[in-house]
Amino acid sequence: MAEVIQSTGGVMEVLSEAQSSSAIRESFSEVKSSASVSEHFSEVQMTSSSSSSSSTMSSSTSSSSSTVTKVRRISQTSRGVDGAERTVVQRKTSAIVESYSQVQKSSTIPPAESMPDFELKPRPITAQEGDKVSFKVKVIGKPKPTVAWVRESGKPLSEGTTTYFDTINKQHVLKIKPLSLEDADVYKCVASNDHGDAVYAVSLVVTENPAMDFKKMLKKRNVQTLRREERRPPTEEEMLKILAGADKKDYERICAEHGFTDFRGILKKLKELKRREDVEMVKILKPLQDVTAKADSNVIFETMMELKDPNIKMRWFKDGELLRVQYSLGKYEVKQLGTKHMLCIASVSLKDTGTYSLQVGDKALNAKLTVIDEPLKFVSDLKPMRVTERQTATFEVRLSKKTDVPLVWKCKDKELKRDEKYDMSVSEDGLTYTLRVKDVRPSDTGDYTLSLGDLTATAPLFIERIPIKFACHLKNVRVKEKGKARMECEMSSKDVHIKWLMDGRDITANPRYIFVREGKHAELIVEDCDLADGGEYSIVCTQDNDAQEYVSSANLTVDERFASVTSGLSDLQCPTGSGAELCVVLNDEKVDGIWLKDGKEVSELSGVQVVKQGAVHKLLFSSVGDEHEGKYTFRAKGAESEAVLAIADPPVIDTTMLEVLSSQPVTVKAGQTATIKIPFRGKPAPRVSWYKDGIEVTEDVRTTVERGVDQSTLTLSHCVREDSGAVMLKLKSDCGTAVANLHLNVVDHPKPPQKVDILENSAKCVTLKWKAPRDNGGTAVTGFVIERRPAGRNSWNKVGEVDSRTTSYCNDKVEEGKAYQYRIRALNSQGMSEPLLTDEVFAGSPIEPPGMASQPQIADVTKEVVTVTWAPPSQDGGAAVLGYMVERRKKGGSMWIPVNKELIQDTKCTADGLIEGTEYEFRVTAVNRAGPGTPSTATNPVLAKDPIRAPGLVRGLQVTDSSTSSISLAWSPPELGDAPSGYILELRSDDAKEWTKCTKIPIVGTSYCVGGLQERMKYFFRIRAVNEGGVGEPMELEQGVLALPPPAPPRFDLQGKVKHHIELRAGASLCIPVTFTGSPPPEVTWLKDGVPTSGREVITKSNKHSQFLITSSRRSDSGVYRVNLRNEHGEVNYDINVQVKDFPRPPRNLHLLEEVPSTVTLLWEHTPDLAEDPEAHYIIQKRDASTATWFTAAERVYSNKYTVTGLLPGRKYYFRVIAHNSIGDSDPLDSKEPFSIAKEKEPFSLHRKPYVARERATKPAFVLPLRDHAACRGHDCTMSCAFTGSPAPTAAWYRGDVKVSDGPRLWQNTRDGVCTLTIPACTAKDSGEYVLVLENPLGEVKCKCNLVIFDKDDKSLLESLTESSGKAKHIM
Repeated sequence: MAEVIQSTGGVMEVLSEAQSSSAIRESFSEVKSSASVSEHFSEVQMTSSSSSSSSTMSSSTSSSSSTVTKVRRISQTSRGVDGAERTVVQRKTSAIVESYSQVQKSSTIPPAESMPDFELKPRPITAQEGDKVSFKVKVIGKPKPTVAWVRESGKPLSEGTTTYFDTINKQHVLKIKPLSLEDADVYKCVASNDHGDAVYAVSLVVTENPAMDFKKMLKKRNVQTLRREERRPPTEEEMLKILAGADKKDYERICAEHGFTDFRGILKKLKELKRREDVEMVKILKPLQDVTAKADSNVIFETMMELKDPNIKMRWFKDGELLRVQYSLGKYEVKQLGTKHMLCIASVSLKDTGTYSLQVGDKALNAKLTVIDEPLKFVSDLKPMRVTERQTATFEVRLSKKTDVPLVWKCKDKELKRDEKYDMSVSEDGLTYTLRVKDVRPSDTGDYTLSLGDLTATAPLFIERIPIKFACHLKNVRVKEKGKARMECEMSSKDVHIKWLMDGRDITANPRYIFVREGKHAELIVEDCDLADGGEYSIVCTQDNDAQEYVSSANLTVDERFASVTSGLSDLQCPTGSGAELCVVLNDEKVDGIWLKDGKEVSELSGVQVVKQGAVHKLLFSSVGDEHEGKYTFRAKGAESEAVLAIADPPVIDTTMLEVLSSQPVTVKAGQTATIKIPFRGKPAPRVSWYKDGIEVTEDVRTTVERGVDQSTLTLSHCVREDSGAVMLKLKSDCGTAVANLHLNVVDHPKPPQKVDILENSAKCVTLKWKAPRDNGGTAVTGFVIERRPAGRNSWNKVGEVDSRTTSYCNDKVEEGKAYQYRIRALNSQGMSEPLLTDEVFAGSPIEPPGMASQPQIADVTKEVVTVTWAPPSQDGGAAVLGYMVERRKKGGSMWIPVNKELIQDTKCTADGLIEGTEYEFRVTAVNRAGPGTPSTATNPVLAKDPIRAPGLVRGLQVTDSSTSSISLAWSPPELGDAPSGYILELRSDDAKEWTKCTKIPIVGTSYCVGGLQERMKYFFRIRAVNEGGVGEPMELEQGVLALPPPAPPRFDLQGKVKHHIELRAGASLCIPVTFTGSPPPEVTWLKDGVPTSGREVITKSNKHSQFLITSSRRSDSGVYRVNLRNEHGEVNYDINVQVKDFPRPPRNLHLLEEVPSTVTLLWEHTPDLAEDPEAHYIIQKRDASTATWFTAAERVYSNKYTVTGLLPGRKYYFRVIAHNSIGDSDPLDSKEPFSIAKEKEPFSLHRKPYVARERATKPAFVLPLRDHAACRGHDCTMSCAFTGSPAPTAAWYRGDVKVSDGPRLWQNTRDGVCTLTIPACTAKDSGEYVLVLENPLGEVKCKCNLVIFDKDDKSLLESLTESSGKAKHIM
């Protein structure tokens, strides 16, 4: 399409190629005649339509990546009043910027929640000073995001800026009015929630308003008369420019100030320019057309127009009244698709008839809507219904149109109401009326009528009866004689008639039977069945309007009855004259029986009564006597039970005997026999038990119990004092209990006295005091006898005797300091008690044995003799030590053997007679007049053998190993002296003077590792051998030893953890850990490409480990990293080649050249990343200037030159080059201007009369079929194909089974053998299979394709589709 830019009043105008070349030349001539004014405005202003289309194209391109920025520069050229031309650069932002970014905060997002995103995005705006603009966004996300507006420059929002939330449209709005040059900036809308932030940035470009500039100039001007006189009058073109933005009321004053005299001529010019500008602001391509539609259908008014100002207000009117579209609840909807503007009216009615107007600027378009209302009629009639009983009958009728007239359903001239029985409904389109009769019964049979105003429809309903079925049939019954028989069944319906038969005879009226009927349940009951009631019973069921009989039969069997005993008789005992009862229970209460006594029937026995209570049979006795005792039997049919009745009287002891026993105890001497005999009476004989002190007496050697029918005897032989106590005889039977109590007293000598105390123990006397014995032996105590003996003697001597009232005694015949022992005995008539002994008592101050001697020491040892020495005890016990006793024992033994026969006066003793090789222990005991004292502590075990020599000097002390905290030593045993039992190793640090033992006990081996040392500290060591003979001389190292490992050069210990080549993606962390060894620890140096690193890295170092870390890598971090280890013993290196990959940088400087017709050769400069990555390549895309869709021309191009073929002559194309590597795509390099493909020159031809071929009719066929498409959500998608057919076929588009070509949202075009379908702003609902159907009178043909809608980040889906099909995809 050829574009011609015409300057008219500051507006750029686009002329379509439909205009003739002469019109274009006339336009250019007008431009030239307008002099320099056109030059200024042609560079200052941009056409609104081209701006809108470029903005749309940029928006669709940018949405495929997460952050895209678009920039467009605007400059203007103006000529000053003085005629000098100057370039005015926009003072504020003049670049159109649009970018989008998302930042995720949380690592994981729950399925029900999401990050913020923009459902409605803002668009960049360019406006003049003084205008008002608005940015509107609609955000989504869960939790609900918060929205904030900020300026990229950091400046606060101006005073004229307001932000608010539109609750009706659910939009966040930023409004600025009036605009000033300071408002020009990039405005960011930030939506945030817990999961992330979404930022959309758009630019606001503010251009200078000439009228505003002129007003400012008027305010700031300084009246300079001399300079005004020097100015020349402005030309007509300059004056037009000055007055272009001024108010009409100021024209005359401004012309006078500038000295311009042709005021009327300049006004005429201004009016002409203004009229030309207004005419071209709105260009109508297709006017509104009148529409005639049926009621309840959808109507679309559409027009096509080109708008110079995309922000111009458009308003729709009906009969002059403004349509409030946003409050119409979906009745009205305004849509725009390119230059097409539409008003959609849903479900029109007669009320919608009228004139509809579209007001655009000062232009108004009108069209009429005529709604045709058809007469109301039945499209389908009511049909007769035949349904089975209990089912649902459905009557349905369809009308030709909707109506508000109430509809009435009737049955048998009775109006039906909606309830549980009847359900009345209307379809969603309001045309189909339905009546459902639920659970139909015979009573519902009849004619059903539908009344709708004057319209009436009637149809009958027929009911088919349901056959009777037995849900539960009669079942065979077996009962016993005189039992109750029950036969029952259940029918499928309760509306039936029944009769009962017995062996074919009707018994329905027989009173012998009981008939029960409840709903569907029927029952027959036979009481007190006898054998004659057995037979076959049947129930016969019938129903109205049904001649069929339904029968169910079963047999009744009556068995002869036999009883069994449930609870039998039990033997019974009762006292004479008391009442009694015998009872038996059968399992059948209808069976009788008889009672027998000793085989004879009980009939004339006095005092007896026979009772029957159901199944319980009783025999009652009023007063039991001897004549009633015997065996009783109960007999019935099939049952029998027996029991014995006996008389039982409780045991009784004579009361006189009880009084004698309780008043006079039974007394017997110890050693004699006690016999207790008690008579009694009772029937039956009671059980006899004897108790002593509450414990039942058991027979043994001394105890005998005799039990008779009327008496019992207890005999105790060889009675002892402990036999005394309470004795009880207990008689017990089932009839009762009798008890006799008495006391048995056995007399004996008394118990010994209790608790003796020493009241006095002086040198003259010893006084004793005691307590009377606990038991006096059954008789009174007559006195006490006191005896004594000297300590250590065995014989006792009587020293005194006192009566029973005296419990103390004073012995005054004693020797001072001598120890005595006393004993005391009690006397009664039976003899003397056992003695009560006292402890040893001293007369006066006592003399104690000497104390413990000190532990003996071994002075000398040989294999036969041991010399023992000790020290005297510290206490002699009050008397001089007379001597010492020495004892010995073998180690581990328990028997001590005296060494000396006589007391040793010295503190030294020689023990001989020892056994060589045996270990001995010795102890010493001191002796004085009081006797031997406490033995001393035993000596340490001593071995009887000759003495051992101390070891000699240790040999060969040397260092075998060392580390930072330990040193290992080794040595050889000494050659002189006896063999050592261990070694004492000592150390001393360089700064210490004293030696410290390395171990608490001697070292057994000949090597030892000393740990816990300080690194780099020098230590000195010495060692001595030790045995039982003593400690040898020390052996010391000549030089000190440092606590360091042995010297070693550095060496890496990587074990495959670090590779020589590392590849990672930009943004990932670069971590290189290395492990090494060396002594001393080496110095670690990290280098990149031979230079020490000093940047963003974090390096950690230790003696054996180092790590190089960059938390977020960049492309510049690629290179060869070397880690260097060095110490005084060597140096080693390790190299790692690191390659950080990122999105490639875009190529530069795209040049286009048409070397061959219909082809374009692209040349560009390589991206710097192509040489670094061998897999990197270029993707070439092309786009027709008339569409926004990019097509891939080549996918893997490795050079910086490529020729695109297959271009159509006369068309304009844009080209794009994208660098691609394993990470992704670079930003595109686009051609700035469209490249026009030259049309082929018309070949020379002769002018002959054209040949007119006869038209041939052909069936439709596809020349180029549809291809599958994949489009990004929010972008447009265009499908096209080529076809043939004559006459020209009609086209219809379907998505699945739904026709979409007639919908207002999609745009289709069929022209010159090409059929095209455009889907604007694709959504997920647009995905699916599309079918194009071409049809003419000769037939039809179909073609299918699939459309896949993907999100901007879902590149994997597009790649998989491309690989599976092997064809180039259309990327939208």
